[in-house]
Amino acid sequence: MGEHKRIGILTSGGDCAGLNAAIRAVVHRAVGSYGWEVLGIRQATQGLMHHPPKVMPLGIDKVDSLLTAGGTVLGTTNEGNPFAFPMPDGTISDRSSEIIAGYHELGLDAIIGIGGDGSLAILRKIAQQGNLNLVGIPKTIDNDVGVTEHSIGCDTAVNIATEAIDRLHFTAASHSRVMILEVMGRDAGHIAISAGISGGADVILIPEIPYSLDNLCQKLFERQDRGKNYSLIVVSEAVRTDTGETVTRTNRLGQCRLGGIGDYLADRISACTGAETRVIVLGHIQRGGTPSPLDRLIASAFGVAAVDLIAEGKYDHMVGWQNRQVVSVPIGEAIAQYRAVDPNGTLVKTAKGLGIYLGD
Repeated sequence: MGEHKRIGILTSGGDCAGLNAAIRAVVHRAVGSYGWEVLGIRQATQGLMHHPPKVMPLGIDKVDSLLTAGGTVLGTTNEGNPFAFPMPDGTISDRSSEIIAGYHELGLDAIIGIGGDGSLAILRKIAQQGNLNLVGIPKTIDNDVGVTEHSIGCDTAVNIATEAIDRLHFTAASHSRVMILEVMGRDAGHIAISAGISGGADVILIPEIPYSLDNLCQKLFERQDRGKNYSLIVVSEAVRTDTGETVTRTNRLGQCRLGGIGDYLADRISACTGAETRVIVLGHIQRGGTPSPLDRLIASAFGVAAVDLIAEGKYDHMVGWQNRQVVSVPIGEAIAQYRAVDPNGTLVKTAKGLGIYLGD
């Protein structure tokens, strides 16, 4: 089984379905196959800032029931960049050295970081600064991490959005309404286009393709002319107005977040067509709940492969999915290649071939 190792694992950034399945796979492979020790680090890198660090020992018995559990038992955070960490007195501090000290205090031989491109970039910078052994696992419902066809969490989010569209067909038809479903997608429209095609939407708006309100409304008029008394629109939260402005909302903490494009469109569609229009914002519902079978499968494959990379001493690499198999790529290469929806790709061609309005 080779030399004994103590490895850490953390989840960073927004939560999503499938994180616990990945944690479970890491523990099964590391403990069951190699006889190593696994420590779960709480609240991402913030757990390493504490002294002693906040961790939980992870054995097979502790993780065996996690395959279908949503969220992450380790906790996570998408706030507080360690290199510019907000302190209680209002100052900003670089706390990266504390994370490095926590890694060494625990006696870790390597650490597995599960995160999106932003989290992996931060973890890689810390690892390079402190000469830490890092392996990455991609997760994001946006599915925008480069070099991998799948990231943990996206498939479940698409399933949830598709189910919402399925339900909206009936209520939209009953009241002859235009229904707008606003889905997540920070910079990429993967959820919107996948769910929109799968759910039979009439209009799909994604940030990668510009649109015009006149042509969108014309699509709705054409449906009315064919005797269709309702329409379904799926829009990614990152879509801009037809004049190119970003739509945001300010939360109770004064933080500016993407959101509101659905309401913007509803007002203008109602004014243009006279149709009664309703907006549904899925929000964090897309992140929660039981992971889909595909997310469980991908997470399990990634977890096993990540441990094997540590056994091979292959650090500064991220596992990914290409051509029906797990591969490993340098983290720097993965985060340098942002994966947006290809305007000339198969999904866009499919949507247009189905008569869905995608933009101009």
